[in-house]
Amino acid sequence: MTEMTSLAGFAGVALVLGAYYANQRRWLSAQDRRFPLANLIGSCLILVSLSAQWNGPAAAIEISWAAISLWGLVRRWRRSHRA
Repeated sequence: MTEMTSLAGFAGVALVLGAYYANQRRWLSAQDRRFPLANLIGSCLILVSLSAQWNGPAAAIEISWAAISLWGLVRRWRRSHRA
């Protein structure tokens, strides 16, 4: 179980860092829905890894990161579905 959760965590780190790097290189705009989606999925995968070895401060930042990303996605979805 620990090996799988570690793999999930590393995949999450790759997603978050990849999205940030792409944003800094101007390959991916923060306005593009893929940016907060990558951050949301990445944060959730990192949280999976924390289930095997709990770290409160790391969990707090990942929960916050996921919540902010989800808020951005929901806001973007609501704007696109207004009548």
